[in-house]
Amino acid sequence: MAPANKSKLTTTTFMLTGIPGLEHMHVWIGIPFCSMYVVAVVGNVTILAVVRAERSLHEPMFLFLCMLSVTDLVLSTSTLPRMLCLFWLGAHDISFEACLVQMFFIHSFTAMESGFFLAMAIDRYVAICDPLRHATILTHSRIAKMGAAVVLRGVAFFSPHPILLVQLPYCKTHIIAHTYCEFMAVVKLACVDTGATKRYSLSVAFGIGSCDCFFIALSYVLILRAVFLLPSREARVKARGTCGSYVCVIVVFYSTAAFTFLTHHFGHTNMYLLVLPFLNPIVYDPVLNSRRAKVSLLSWNCLKN
Repeated sequence: MAPANKSKLTTTTFMLTGIPGLEHMHVWIGIPFCSMYVVAVVGNVTILAVVRAERSLHEPMFLFLCMLSVTDLVLSTSTLPRMLCLFWLGAHDISFEACLVQMFFIHSFTAMESGFFLAMAIDRYVAICDPLRHATILTHSRIAKMGAAVVLRGVAFFSPHPILLVQLPYCKTHIIAHTYCEFMAVVKLACVDTGATKRYSLSVAFGIGSCDCFFIALSYVLILRAVFLLPSREARVKARGTCGSYVCVIVVFYSTAAFTFLTHHFGHTNMYLLVLPFLNPIVYDPVLNSRRAKVSLLSWNCLKN
């Protein structure tokens, strides 16, 4: 009789099912996803090229925008091509190592994106509330340090995730009911109690997200307070428009990311199957990120003028 307590992974391959319940439509679903990916790559690369070529754009808001564009490129490239292989070529199998690498990139770069949102909020706070010291406070050196801190935070907090998964035995199933490797989807396949591991992952995600949200909200409360004190009505309208578009993007980003994470954690499968096809493109599709970059570029220019 086979031993009941397995300590080693019995196979080096997992199988991604795709979007549960919509397997027969994978070929058609792949078309808009491919279009989104092409627009995302072209849009974000264009932003990087324009900012690099125009020295007048080497300012904090555009430098943070470049960091966000790089993050978006990595996020989309770590998910979209593999998803298209699944949708169009039926490539369901993914090696355990590739699964862990994809999971690390998804979680760590999502945390980085949240951090760059916070950095942009800080930049807008300084630019509006203390404009005379904006250039002296946010120097290129400080911008580089802020960017490095965001990257190191994402790597430091999510490096333990693949290490924790390597230690687990997988003797239930190797089928992941998803289009990509996500921590909660993989950890549920282990045949041992993973309560502590799940709590760690949930605590890290909640801690990073809630802290960033709190300080972003605080920044914009202070910004709005300063905006209402502006003497010009036109300036107030432009500032409110900038804040409004940014807040909408923040709400979409954090609410959908939290929804996706929590549905994996608590296992609300029916709700997940109904909402995932609509929310997943909004959360992970870089078209929104490219559009956000263009809107932010235009609105910030208007606010400065």
